[in-house]
Amino acid sequence: MTENTTTDSKSLNPLYGKQVELDPSISVAVVGAAGKMGTRVSNNLNLTDAPIYYVEASELGRERLAEFGREVTDLDEAARHADVVILAVPDVALGKVSAQVVPLMKDGSLLLTLDPAAAYAGLLTEREGVHQACAHPAHPSIFLERTTPEEWADTFGGIAAPQEVVAAYEGGDESVRERATKVIRAIYAPVIDVHWVTVKQLAQLEPTLVETTGCMIGQFLKDSMDHAINEVGIPEKAVQALFYGHIFIALTNALRGSNPFSDACLRAMDFGREHIISPDWKSVWDDAELDVVLAKMLDLDTIER
Repeated sequence: MTENTTTDSKSLNPLYGKQVELDPSISVAVVGAAGKMGTRVSNNLNLTDAPIYYVEASELGRERLAEFGREVTDLDEAARHADVVILAVPDVALGKVSAQVVPLMKDGSLLLTLDPAAAYAGLLTEREGVHQACAHPAHPSIFLERTTPEEWADTFGGIAAPQEVVAAYEGGDESVRERATKVIRAIYAPVIDVHWVTVKQLAQLEPTLVETTGCMIGQFLKDSMDHAINEVGIPEKAVQALFYGHIFIALTNALRGSNPFSDACLRAMDFGREHIISPDWKSVWDDAELDVVLAKMLDLDTIER
């Protein structure tokens, strides 16, 4: 069995020098350790003194792990020994991978996923004695008071900028929740706080609130800015100067009430809402619509309940 927390692998870690804490009595397996999220969580776990098992199926991924000095553990071995198994694989693969992993996991262990879509859709394999939780990073807040260049550079989180995490665990074992919290704080470090909700509530937040709504609006802002530059013909630097500043003041006014919008601005906002926002926009919060979105995300025809 290969427990991968050697001094050499730590020195090869791109986050070397960062302090990440995790109870060394908790062993963790990362399935998909060389993928995008797998690399992020593995970089943090590698800096702890806990036993970490890196599982990676692809040859290219195994080569990438070798470059970091991280030995690869077979899936069967890692699943049998780890106290917590993290599935850091694409959403569309979670059902298949969980079907391989869960039957091998020891009693009392925890399966941790990083996105609620598959869990809420009922795609994860379950077994008595194996707990399940999901934890999704909130990413550093736009209102975070950053104080270093490293914090400003870390827009995603998990490197230098503190972030919060929203997680779901519907079991009644408080010791499992405590173990999950310790691992969550490590994989997404530095973490300000972990907020616990139900699986459905986490799915309503992600995707409905942050992707269907927030990320869509973020891309729409970019589309509108590009139209002003490329179609209307306003100089790019002038567009960016005015738009970037007004995006921040719009968000802090609306979300924090920092300053009141002027009467003229409110009238323009009403005009924009009437012409841009669908009158039935709240329908995206309906359970049926959530299932439609999740089916698209998971590449399914429908969500079977």
